[in-house]
Amino acid sequence: MTDTATARPVDYSRIFTQAIDRLHAEGRYRVFIDILRNKGAFPNARCFAGHNGPKPITVWCSNDYLAMGQHPKVIAAMEEALHDVGAGSGGTRNIGGNTHYHVDLEAELADLHGKQGALLFTSGYVSNEATLATLAKLLPGCIVFSDELNHASMIAGIRNSGCEKRVFRHNDLAHLEELLAAENPAAPKLIAFESVYSMEGDIAPIAGVCDLADKYNALTYCDEVHAVGMYGPRGGGITEREGLADRITIIEGTLGKAFGVMGGYIAADQTIIDVIRSYAPGFIFTTSLSPVLVAGVLASVRHLKASSVERDGQQAAAATLKAMMAEAGLPVLAGETHIVPLMVGDPVKAKKISDILLAEYGVYVQPINYPTVPRGTERLRFTPGPAHDEAMMRDLTDALVEIWGRLELRKAA
Repeated sequence: MTDTATARPVDYSRIFTQAIDRLHAEGRYRVFIDILRNKGAFPNARCFAGHNGPKPITVWCSNDYLAMGQHPKVIAAMEEALHDVGAGSGGTRNIGGNTHYHVDLEAELADLHGKQGALLFTSGYVSNEATLATLAKLLPGCIVFSDELNHASMIAGIRNSGCEKRVFRHNDLAHLEELLAAENPAAPKLIAFESVYSMEGDIAPIAGVCDLADKYNALTYCDEVHAVGMYGPRGGGITEREGLADRITIIEGTLGKAFGVMGGYIAADQTIIDVIRSYAPGFIFTTSLSPVLVAGVLASVRHLKASSVERDGQQAAAATLKAMMAEAGLPVLAGETHIVPLMVGDPVKAKKISDILLAEYGVYVQPINYPTVPRGTERLRFTPGPAHDEAMMRDLTDALVEIWGRLELRKAA
């Protein structure tokens, strides 16, 4: 037994300081940039970091892919709700936080995906974690099959379910089937994957996953956070574009990216929605989204169901920027999605490029380092939107070429 009278007291401060020092030593300490966006003028913004007053910058890394956070319909809806019902929701959905805005939005989202119901959460992270943990826990002996590049929130949900997990190689149907075939045919199974992988910019073989789910009697869970609003004739995501939404058990999405506001959700049959609503602690014990936010999302979803102008403009911008970067010899990853990853492969250099772009060129793009991406695959992730014009793209490409030369970085093969 330890003698408490002579034991050295724990130096908590030293432990925490060493943890931060490790991040600095590895070159992956994260710095949040102090900016304000200019309403109605996105991607223009003001940066306050290291300046005497605001400096004009151009934002290249926002997940508000379609600039819907700036859309007049969204802002007007939020202002109207604010003056109609006030700021906050008043509590959890079970107590005082259920409003008519929440009910209407869930109906719109269910319709968007052709499902019986939908359920709102405070974020996409929470919707993934709460749903996967709850669903798998309710299925006795459930085995979850997870793509190796799934988001941290999906991994957390699977871990918190306490179920067996099998990780299949990214988008590898043969490996997935090998893992499925090795398990007891009577065991409940759930395949969890994303439609668009946000750091690679590639798309899952959804039809193939659904075929395997049918063959091995598995449920399917598709994270569409980087696709809802962006793809499909009404913005229902890749599953809508490919006519596969009806084959997916649960579709999960976010309200903070293409829809431009905040929140997350799932869409599924009514029984599954009722189960998650009734059993998930991440839903039950959390104050609901402010009706002001919900009103903004509602306007955004309704607009993007009817308008493809924003989607078309964004896709054109992404294709143009990729072509410019490739022509300039920059190591951009090819792909058909709206994600434009520029590979660096070193956390210190990625941070250095980001710092130079901001300080010298007024370009804001954050470096993406471990654990968001594997070590050695560090990158800059550009998300051009419909308001990024060709002149902005040319200036950006020219700046990157100059910096690549200055830092003697490797160009594309």
